[in-house]
Amino acid sequence: MRCPSCGAMETRVIETRTAGEGRIIRRRRECPDCSHRFTTYEKAEEKRTLRVIKKDGSRETFSRDKVLRGISRACEKLPVSLEQIEDLAAKIEDGLRSEGLGEVPVSEIGRRVMEGLREINQVAYVRFASVYREFTDLQSFQQEIARLIGEKEGNRNGNGGKS
Repeated sequence: MRCPSCGAMETRVIETRTAGEGRIIRRRRECPDCSHRFTTYEKAEEKRTLRVIKKDGSRETFSRDKVLRGISRACEKLPVSLEQIEDLAAKIEDGLRSEGLGEVPVSEIGRRVMEGLREINQVAYVRFASVYREFTDLQSFQQEIARLIGEKEGNRNGNGGKS
């Protein structure tokens, strides 16, 4: 693997871990020439193309990187690890592929991201929901936060969020 810093052709692996429920290999590498450290990811190539139906009806190839960027933006400056973010993106992609869907509406991807973020970090969930659901005013935020608080109190009272 070529070093992204100095371009040296040989780098060495210093750590290997699995991510994405074992479907992705995460490797920390180091360049012997410049000592730069970086991370690479390895996963099996998918045979079947997954396509996303956007809001305007156009279609594009599913991009795990776009899902990762959206989740990462929602989790900025929050105590959410890179591993949790990568695992959520992998779980969403794997779920869509395992269901055998050739095309999936972008709204379904957004719903799954919100579902996952709600379990990981509620602030990240509200951040993502504010963009995904296009909150336009403070009242929209307040309603979503009130709903989350109601669910949390319902879970604490033992009725699973149901009132």
